[in-house]
Amino acid sequence: MSLATAAGDVEPRRSIRHFYDLAELETDEVLELLRLARRLQTHPEPRALEGKVLSLLFLSPSLRTLSSFQAAMIRLGGGAFVISPEMSIHGMEVAAGVVMDGKAAEHLADAVPVIASYGDALGVRVFAERRHLERDLADTTYRAVARHVDRPLINLESAVSHPCQSLADWKTLDELGVPPHRGKIVISWAFHPKALPLSGPISAVNMAALRGMNVTVLRPDGFELPARIIERARAIAAKSGGSVRETSDRREALQGAQVIYVKEWSSTQHYGDSIAEKRLRDQHADWCIDESWFRETAPDCRLMHAMPVRRGVAVQDAVLDGPRSALTLQAENRMWSQMAVLYRMLRGT
Repeated sequence: MSLATAAGDVEPRRSIRHFYDLAELETDEVLELLRLARRLQTHPEPRALEGKVLSLLFLSPSLRTLSSFQAAMIRLGGGAFVISPEMSIHGMEVAAGVVMDGKAAEHLADAVPVIASYGDALGVRVFAERRHLERDLADTTYRAVARHVDRPLINLESAVSHPCQSLADWKTLDELGVPPHRGKIVISWAFHPKALPLSGPISAVNMAALRGMNVTVLRPDGFELPARIIERARAIAAKSGGSVRETSDRREALQGAQVIYVKEWSSTQHYGDSIAEKRLRDQHADWCIDESWFRETAPDCRLMHAMPVRRGVAVQDAVLDGPRSALTLQAENRMWSQMAVLYRMLRGT
């Protein structure tokens, strides 16, 4: 059965209360969202969310997430407003029980309920602190914010989860013709001059596992994903008919791959130790994807990357600007897939 046929057979869900992690959904729930996204793309409903307001709280920077949610609400007839530290918050304190005699002028316990009250749903983006691995894996800051929200909530990217990107990536894989079951995808580390969060690779691995794909995480030694993350992804893949493994062998990993999904992330071996982490990361500056990665092992492999992408650092221009690249399609699919989430969250059926 094709993915499109399977999606059409799924009974629609009434609503979504908290869109936190795509891997928390059942496959049929994801398929229904994708079916709805395709419907809204081909048959617009410009008044579906007329009178609805989406509050957006960006405690971390954004380009595609911000603009795609604003465009999604406009296309559905609603509106959105944005709050960010650069625009209207002079620092926000997240810790409980502190004396606020420093830089922060707002506490999330006061600010979040107010921001949420102005809209029918709230989207929150807050990156990992990247100091303590266990704290970030527990998504401590995002959950602290979520405790103060009394209405539908969308995770716009947290320390360990980026469900909006994952849903768009699934839609992109469909449109690239990559089979949902037993398709081969490589989630590959690439060099970046800064230590970046784990949310991207974690979400990509879980998405591909839920889709039933054969997933290979390709990374240098010292950049392994946390064991609990791999164990969860393997459990998801086993249920969906796929598999998950890790390797540092580039040639072997790419053999027969249909898609390479490039991401940059911090060393888990030296997590929170910026000096040691940078020393290890700088040893792998040659992990920049160019055409030599594909010639012998994966000549027809497509390239995905959630962006922003460092040209000439993570991926060479010739690959980004060539026929392999699906980056613009990925970015556009953010809007269509998020329209489905907003429609289901704020309209229901």
